[in-house]
Amino acid sequence: MSFVDATREAEEVGAGQDSRKREQIMRGASQVFLEKGFDAASMNDIARAAGVSKGTLYVYFANKERLFVELISTEKREEVFRIVSLDFENHDVEAVLKKFGRELCAILTKPYYIKAMRSVFSIINRMPEVGVEFYSNGPLLCTELLAKYLNAQTQAGVLETDDPLLAAQQFVELSQSGVMRSVLFGVIDTPSPEEIGRRVDSAVKIFMKSYKAPQSALVN
Repeated sequence: MSFVDATREAEEVGAGQDSRKREQIMRGASQVFLEKGFDAASMNDIARAAGVSKGTLYVYFANKERLFVELISTEKREEVFRIVSLDFENHDVEAVLKKFGRELCAILTKPYYIKAMRSVFSIINRMPEVGVEFYSNGPLLCTELLAKYLNAQTQAGVLETDDPLLAAQQFVELSQSGVMRSVLFGVIDTPSPEEIGRRVDSAVKIFMKSYKAPQSALVN
């Protein structure tokens, strides 16, 4: 059984647990993982930060790995649903992409997210399930939602995309170009909103040159 499957099983078993206590533990865990990283963090540290006994901690989570998986899974989903909202009936693709790109890049380059990514990278070789969970509940959700929007615009005659998912992946990468890796590796600090906007606007121009439908194909 993978950590992801084990987490889902634990959620079902723990249905009768106190949700507020569970959230309290996860807040404490988030603080500890960010400050110390996964390897240096201990269940004692997490219990102390959460203000619960170690025994209580183990009632909710069998081990540190399971807690970490659930934490990143929950946080990535919440971030995605909080920032990403696409109106499939809005055919102003340029405006939609500019808003989407800015919101996504702002989240991805925040110190919190960068620290979380570094923690995942530090353990991914021995726990690949953690990487899968992190990616599936963050970047992949965003990209798949964008692909659905691009597909809707293709059906409406606004865009011409043979592979909406590939087009979505290309836009996401373009909008982060030159920034994400620099922040991740500590070369630069979190970019300003103006710098993010400049790069996203450039990405939108490149994207529209590649995928905008001829004027005659636009739906009035």
